[in-house]
Parts: sequence; structure tokens; C-alpha cells
Amino acid sequence: MNMERDFKLGVKFARELDGKDELKSYRERFYLGEDELYFDGNSLGACSKDAEESLLEMLEIWKKNKILMWNIEDGKYFKYPQYLGSLFVPLVNADANELTVTNSVTINIHQALATFYKPTKERYKILVDELNFPTDIHATISQILLQGLDPEEVLISVKSRDGKNIEEEDIIAAMQDDVAIALLPAVMYRSAQLLDMERITKAGHEKGILVGWDLSHSIGSVPHDFKKVDPDFAMWCTYKHVSAGPGSNAVLYINKKHFGMTPGLAGWHGNKKETQFLLDHKHTPGPDADAWLTGTPNMFSMAPIEGILKLINKAGIENIRKKSLLLTDYFIFLIENRLEKYGYKNGTLEDHKRRGGHIALEHDEAYRISLALKEKNVIPDFREPNVIRIAPVALYTSFEDVYKVVDILEEIMLEKSYERFSAERMLVV
Repeated sequence: MNMERDFKLGVKFARELDGKDELKSYRERFYLGEDELYFDGNSLGACSKDAEESLLEMLEIWKKNKILMWNIEDGKYFKYPQYLGSLFVPLVNADANELTVTNSVTINIHQALATFYKPTKERYKILVDELNFPTDIHATISQILLQGLDPEEVLISVKSRDGKNIEEEDIIAAMQDDVAIALLPAVMYRSAQLLDMERITKAGHEKGILVGWDLSHSIGSVPHDFKKVDPDFAMWCTYKHVSAGPGSNAVLYINKKHFGMTPGLAGWHGNKKETQFLLDHKHTPGPDADAWLTGTPNMFSMAPIEGILKLINKAGIENIRKKSLLLTDYFIFLIENRLEKYGYKNGTLEDHKRRGGHIALEHDEAYRISLALKEKNVIPDFREPNVIRIAPVALYTSFEDVYKVVDILEEIMLEKSYERFSAERMLVV
């Protein structure tokens, strides 16, 4: 285990860690409920004052400028997708013109596959994994069907050996000569396993396979280096660790070596900016990632990204990662020393190189415990079959918060308060 220090039991030690926390001042920038312990930032990040200010500023720009807003500030808002994309450069180490903010993750998967999936008799299969978030698989199957092919024959799903993680060796072994594209998650949404993107992408390229990544569960908590990884394409949402708000627009990355390709899904905002308003029915794609834009940008769904990304970049993604790992190390320590006797178990890999920003807390009664936690003003989420996901987000979670949630998890078991809740699943868990 990659512990940075020896941990101790007791709230005094948690407060000592908070006293040394170089990011503690950022907590006041977020709206956190009184006596609320928010641990669901891996699903929907807490609202920040910075995101709020950017959204309100966009409303003011619309109110004041109306249609003229597209021309102010040297065309900033007309070129807003790539401007916002540039704010992600420190998080992924890509060129600014390889990044654009648009659509949702699902539509960006459709866009990437519609562009890059060109099946032939020799290469027609798509490689995924059985633990990926469903939308990635739904979109992939949809694109296979649009090609008139049978998903049962085309889709290769790498199996998990333990139901929690995917071994990189198994992914690489599945990269056979008939595979055209691999689409994989950087971090597994349930277990928080972090894959070695560089190793897998290199192996794919050696076999002539295009490799794309979904960073939805890693972006904002794990730094990436696309100069080293060299993915062909990638996409990610902005409402989890990035905290840009429910349904905020996603990001699409297109490796510059693919600039000049015809986008699979064309739209007028993907046209060259210089001729976009000529309204020619012949589509002329832009010269960079903006070629993959489609319709008019959703400015109110994009504006909060500006505020929160500036805050994240001020804090520094490397600093965020350092604290995130320390928070999750501390939580694992408390699980092992205080909670295991109640049937709780850490379901997340302990190696820092293989772990994202949340913990999969396992228990046979995980669903009912998650409801008991919410009753006590602790907000996690539940994932089938037995996982309570706990995300201590570095910018607004304290070490004392982690200590308190462990107190409550213990209390729930001592009181057996979870038994008052039905095991029947609610609509949103």
C-alpha cells in the first residue's frame, strides 16, 4: 500500500491532517449543507461559487448584448467550445485545439465511433469491457447496428476475473487482428480501478487498433498525460469531480493526427468558422477538434465549466491528486481498523497507480445502509450489487469529514438502523 504516512485512530489525528492541508481554503468556495457530509462528488459534484458566478455572468451577457454577444471579447463566446476546451489542457496535457466542449458523453461516443469505425472484412470488431458504464456499451451497440452488423459477432467484451476489476493483460490479449477500435474507461465507475492508459493504448496501436478513452470517472481527480498516452480520441463529462453542474456539457478530444477526417456526425458549428455564416449546404469541416461540433453550443450548460476549471487549475491537478490519494488512503485505513468487524470491506485497489478518486465500500446490506446514511445527512451513492461509493473530493472534503462518516457507518451497524429501510430499489440510488 502506498501510504504517505502512518495513520492514527481518533479525531485528533484527522484534525492534524486538516491543519496541514494546503487545499483547505478551497472548501469555502463550495455550497455545502449545514451538517451535511457530501460524498457523492463522483456522481454529481457540489456547486461552487465560481461555477455559479460564471453562469450568472453568462445570463448578464445575454441580457445586455443579445445577438451581439457572439462578437464581443474578440469572439470569445462564438469560439466558446474550444476556449473551454483549452482550460482542460493542464488536466490532460493535450494541445488546446485537440479539445472542444460539446454535447454529452453519449453523443460524443456516437460522434467518435461514427467517425472512426470503418469496418472491413478483416477489421470489424470493437473491444470494450464488461464493467464499463452502460452508456458506452449502448452507444457502441447502436453504432454497430447502424453498420448493419450483428453486435453478438462484433462486440468483444473483456471479462473481469473478480467482478470488480479488469486485468490489463486480458485487455491486451483480446486485441486480435480483427479488432478495429477499443473503447475503454480510464477509471471503473464502480470499483475505482485506474487503468494504465499508456500501456493499453501502445499495445493497441502496435496491433493497428484505434484506441479511445472515457475519462468521466477520472477527470478532475486524476491527472492524465495525452502526450504520453497518445489516444486517438477521448471524451468525458464535466459534472462529477469537475463539478460544473447537472447535465453540463461534455468534452471531446480528437488527436491532431486525425485532423482533416470527415466527422461522422456533421453540423453547422463544425464548419470552418470563416465560412460558417455563408450557410453553404456543402459542409466544410474546421481544421481542428471543432470540426466535430454539431449544433449551436449550449451556453448555459457550458458557462459553469469556465468558473470551476479556473478554480481547479488554480489549485493544481497534481495537488488535487495528492490530497485525493491521502483522503482515500485514510478512509481505507479506517475501514480496515474500525469497520471490517461489522462486515464492511474495501473493494478498491490500494495501489495508487491503479486507483481513482473514490472508494467502493462493500457490504451485504449496502443498499439499505446507503439509505440509512442519507437519513443521517450523509450523501453517498449505491451501485449494484453491494457497493456504497464514497468520494472524498479534494477541494471540499476534509479529513474530519472522513472520520465523521466512519463514525456514522459504525453507528448504523450498532443501532441496526438500516433494517428500517426496504431493500426494494428506488428510481435514483
